[in-house]
Amino acid sequence: MTDNGPPKNPYHNRQIHPRHPQQGTHQAGEDAEKVTPEDSAREAASGSPDAASVAPGAAEDAHDAIARLVAENVDLKDRLLRALADAENIRRRAERELNDMRQYAVTRFAGDMLNVADNLERAMSSLPAELRRNAGPFTTFVEGVELTEKELLRSLEAHGVKKLDPTGSRFDPHFHEAMFQVQDPSVPSGTVTTVVQPGYAIGSRSLRPAKVGVAS
Repeated sequence: MTDNGPPKNPYHNRQIHPRHPQQGTHQAGEDAEKVTPEDSAREAASGSPDAASVAPGAAEDAHDAIARLVAENVDLKDRLLRALADAENIRRRAERELNDMRQYAVTRFAGDMLNVADNLERAMSSLPAELRRNAGPFTTFVEGVELTEKELLRSLEAHGVKKLDPTGSRFDPHFHEAMFQVQDPSVPSGTVTTVVQPGYAIGSRSLRPAKVGVAS
């Protein structure tokens, strides 16, 4: 039987290092410096002295910024309303000018045609009433002149030109030209009693004032 010697000690070669006395103290200090979530919440709720001193200034700046934005909004709204009003006025003015252009475009031509109408009227008024009724061989000629005058007046009216016969109406300096005054107690003063030359109007304007006699 072979003798293997005394049993080996399993801890024979193991080195035991003594624990450093400061390691436990350092670990305890770290545990003491740890901050819990509850501590953080309490500090945030209480607020730091620096945050409390800055908050009023920040609130004042925000209030000023809001006031500036409100003022700018009011100014922009006012400008927008003014711009819309100007655009509407321009549209109305352009529409009015266009209507006037359409209505009064024939003013110059119509003014020239008034001489033709006057000549036709003079031709008819120069004939005695009896001759106009019994013109004999000139009946066709007289009727032709009458029809020509009526057709001319109808054409002028189609373009907004109307003949004025103000007999018995109140004198209007915009459409009448007083040539003389007459004593006529049967009518109020300022009444047109006689028409020397008929007038013409185009739209709401006078194309040629009527020459009249007015009661004084």
